[in-house]
Amino acid sequence: MTSNGILLEKNGTKVLLDPKRGTGSMAFVSHAHTDHLHNQNGGLVLTTRQTQEIAKQRGFVIENYVEEYSGFEMIDSGHILGSKGLVFDDIFYTGDICTRNRSFMKGGKIPKCKTLITECTFGMPEYVFPQIDDVVKQVNAIISDLYSRGKPVILFGYELGKSQILSDLFSHWEPYYHDSVKKINDLYRSFGVNMRDSIGHTEAESSGLLDKKPWLMIAPNLSSKSVFVKHMKSKYDAITIGFSGWAKSPRFAFSRGHDYSIPLSDHCDYNELLDLVKSCSPEKIYTVHGFVEEFASDLTEMGFDAQPLKENSLDEFL
Repeated sequence: MTSNGILLEKNGTKVLLDPKRGTGSMAFVSHAHTDHLHNQNGGLVLTTRQTQEIAKQRGFVIENYVEEYSGFEMIDSGHILGSKGLVFDDIFYTGDICTRNRSFMKGGKIPKCKTLITECTFGMPEYVFPQIDDVVKQVNAIISDLYSRGKPVILFGYELGKSQILSDLFSHWEPYYHDSVKKINDLYRSFGVNMRDSIGHTEAESSGLLDKKPWLMIAPNLSSKSVFVKHMKSKYDAITIGFSGWAKSPRFAFSRGHDYSIPLSDHCDYNELLDLVKSCSPEKIYTVHGFVEEFASDLTEMGFDAQPLKENSLDEFL
């Protein structure tokens, strides 16, 4: 681990995994969430066309990118559109990963490896998520009840990734989209994702459509203190439903101030992380991003050789 991300080096080949800033070295960018992006106009970048295009729309430049490079294999991580993990020799880096199917997103693939570098965002036992079908059933019941009382509903999830899942799972309600979500949805469709088209909230409001209640809208992960949410509540008496993996834990309450909080994540939950480790059958495990100490400790108690990946500790297996 370096100050600029994880450095892999073997037989003279070096690659930085999800570096935090631009570099002249070869880099791997796993996906297009902004905490994994930077302007990359120096060295070669291994990433997908979807990630490059989404990054561009979000204001980041990734030049000189390739989708294939000898000795490396990108494999689906199931996190968002275009997201990948990386296999390099006998090392597997998961990036952000989700192994469960969610609407049009299929669960990530898990290869065998000797060394596993895995995220553990939800690497504690309290983070075990309900089945997707149960979530859909629960939310449909909430929406039905609110509709019967003429209440409009706004579903909140991350602008990139979760909002598209919500758009598809609840398409039968013919939702409007927040303008920012519409832009991402349109980009998803350009890559062949079969997603219902709709208009953005600015057009819907200016056309008077929001006055015809009830209605459903998909919006980015905004808090109740945001101007948008305050406006929608004061003018339309909208009810808000927030979606987050953090909603599962009472210790980490989903504190956006929404009327309902539903556990739904684009990451593995605790049990899925354990299944991932067992499927990989690694000799050595390094934990990154999340409950690194806690998850490594649990794995050690289960008989695995696991430890958090800290700065400069990477040399141990290079």
